[in-house]
Parts: sequence; C-alpha cells; structure tokens
Amino acid sequence: MALSTTTNRERVIIMGAAGRDFHNFNTYFRTRPEYEVVAFTATQIPNIEGRVYPRELAGDLYPNGIPIYPEEDLDDLIRKHQVNQVVFSYSDVSHEYVMHRASRVQAVGADFRLLGPDATMLKSSKPVVAVCAVRTGSGKSQTTRAVVAALKDMGIRVVVVRHPMPYGDLVKQAVQRFETYDDLAKHDVTIEEREEYEPHLANDTVVYAGVDYEKILRAAEQEADVVLWDGGNNDFAFFKPDVYITVVDPHRPGHELRYYPGETNLRRADVIVINKIDTARPEDVERVRASIRETNPRAMVVDGASPIFVSSPDAIRGKRVLVVEDGPTLTHGEMAYGAGVVAARRFGAAEIVDPRPFAVRTIADTYKKYPTTGAVLPAMGYGEEQTRDLEETINNADVDYVLIATPIDLRRLIHIKHPADRVRYELQEIGQPTLKGILKDKLG
Repeated sequence: MALSTTTNRERVIIMGAAGRDFHNFNTYFRTRPEYEVVAFTATQIPNIEGRVYPRELAGDLYPNGIPIYPEEDLDDLIRKHQVNQVVFSYSDVSHEYVMHRASRVQAVGADFRLLGPDATMLKSSKPVVAVCAVRTGSGKSQTTRAVVAALKDMGIRVVVVRHPMPYGDLVKQAVQRFETYDDLAKHDVTIEEREEYEPHLANDTVVYAGVDYEKILRAAEQEADVVLWDGGNNDFAFFKPDVYITVVDPHRPGHELRYYPGETNLRRADVIVINKIDTARPEDVERVRASIRETNPRAMVVDGASPIFVSSPDAIRGKRVLVVEDGPTLTHGEMAYGAGVVAARRFGAAEIVDPRPFAVRTIADTYKKYPTTGAVLPAMGYGEEQTRDLEETINNADVDYVLIATPIDLRRLIHIKHPADRVRYELQEIGQPTLKGILKDKLG
C-alpha cells in the first residue's frame, strides 16, 4: 500500500506490538488533522506486521487505513516519508532498550516521543480499579482475580476489561465480550488470550477486550458497578483509575526500576502488592521494599504469597519432567523459570528435561529470539500454526511426565501423549493491609 503524505501535517510513525500502539492512535491521533500517522511498526508478537489498521477503525482522516510494517523497516520509513515524530508505544522493555530506539530514531532525524497517562487514559462514569505490574509474570492475573473476589464479596457488580491482544481481524475484534467458553470459540482466540480470559469466565466474571477501548469502556459501564482494568505486560492503564494497584516481583529485584513503563506503574500506584514472598529470597524481598520506600513511600503495601497446587504430587517424584510455563513470562518477561519449575523441584522430580532439542519450527524460532529462556518450554500459541508446533514439541520430548504451569489447562486445546498434571496458583495475602480492606476504604 502506498502511504499518503501531505505537506501541512506532522507526519508520525507509531512503534507498537498490536496493543498500546492502537490505543495511542485512537485516543490521541485519530481525530487530529494536524497529524498524519503514516505507519505503524510491529515487534514482539509473531506475524502481526504486514496488516493494515483498517479504515473502519482509523476514522475519516484515514480512508485507506494505515499500513503496519516490521520494526526492522523503521529507518527506511522515516527517510522515505519524511517523518517528523516517532511515538514509542509498547511495553515491558528495559530503559536501555527504549533509549537505543530513541537514538536510532534521532539518528535519522526524527523526534522520539512517549505519550503519557494524561494523554491516553479514558475517564469512566463508574469507579475504576486498575491492576498493573512492573514486569510480565509478576502475578498480575492472580491479583486481578483476588480483587474481583473481594469486590464480589462486597456485593459489587464487577466487569473486567483486559489489555488488548488483537492478533486477528481488527474490525471483528474492535469490541469483544466474553461471558461463556463458547464466546472464546466464537472469537477464535489464541492460547495467550485464553490464558487471560478463561480464569475470569470460570469465576462467572464478564470480560471485555478488543481494539477500540472507548467503545469497550462504554459497553462495560452498562453492566458494572466497578470496572476492573486487567493490565497486560507492564503497561499502564488505559482507563483513569480510582484505585491503582501495581504488582512487583521479588524474583527479579531491581527490575521495578529498570523497565518501561513498569517504573511508571510503581510510581503511580496507590497500592503495591509484593507477590511470591513464599518463594523469593528474603534479601530480594527487602530490596524490593527499599525500591518502594525510595520511589513511592505513600503507597500501601500488601504482602502476598503464590502457593502452588497440583492434583497428584506423588506422581512427580522421581520422574523426568518437562515443564511448560507461561509464554510471555519467559520471553519478553525474561524469566528463566516459573511456577512449574518450583513445583517440579518441590515435589521431587528427578530431572527437569531441557525441551530445546525437541523444539520444532516456530517454537525453535522462539528459543533463538529469546536465548535467555531456560530449560523450560514457553507455552507459545499466537495462532493455529504455533499451537500445533507446541503440541509436537511436547510430544517429541523424551520424558516421563509433563507439568503444565499455564493459567489454562493446555490439555483442553492440544493432545499430550505423556502423563501430565497442571500447576495452579492463586494470590494468598499475608497479614495486613488486605486488598479487600483497602477497596472498602477507597470505594466506600
């Protein structure tokens, strides 16, 4: 597609990963004639470039839509289309990573820009509770479930709005509502989407997601007393929160101050949950506490554990085990292990088998792209092809047992020939204050 440019509009490229980038466009650029967004670039998520942000979502100023290119093309796009501004719009990357991109953009001559919360947060007519984090894999989802349970115990109708994961037809995905498991099939969701939506559906909680979060918010308000923002990666909320909860991870002490925009979440939080205290080293927990005291001493701090459960602990003992962990936690979350490894060690596995020799196609490519991933299998499933590759990799493995430490039971989606069990984990608050007490105080 040829890009249209004019001489009297500030020309813009938005760097993204099919989430924050679209929201930044919708809330800030879509109706402003002084700007012309000539392209999106895409990274992090497989196979999301080569599409077009459609005219139905782009608005009247963009009758041809907006093309999406690989981030590798950024320098050439800036030069070719005389771009004035590049807006960085994705998350869970180090401060150094962001500044390398800034240097790259400025070397070609353009401005580098970060849009902040005031420019992009939508105001709700209902109270909003936001759950965000400093890194992917901190325990945000289990914290969200705990907040939902607390609100329901208070007699409050709560609807969850999940951070976007629009990897398919963007027009069809503009506003998605999930109430039953049949809705997951209707919307043809990926494994990554199922991992976030299914636990809420299991607890009879309605979930919204999609692309156009103004429309999503207005729909959610119609059936909620409180809207709960369920954040993705370590992005800050799309909605202006009345209660801002941020989860930190003492398994990665120091990361709360080194990753974008996780540090923003740390500094903006009303409540900070220190999760995984039961499995982290005491000195690492204290290091995270020191970061909180230094950067946001006004925040209330909730201590939390993340106890693990399996159906048959004795079946793990003495076995050679393949561990399947949450995909994003291992990839751009940079964790070398998760709850599955903790469970395997705790319940006496003889060996945690390295899956890399058995990896095929897109799963093998994932290990090449994220070489710090340890001897565990990331549950990648950004489409049907990758899901098939995940299944083949698991079944190729020479193991006695498979431990599935993902938010959903993969056995419902793929056939696993080995004996297997699922590792479950929920937030367990320790002492005072508690999330329920804080919510009662802040929401009246």
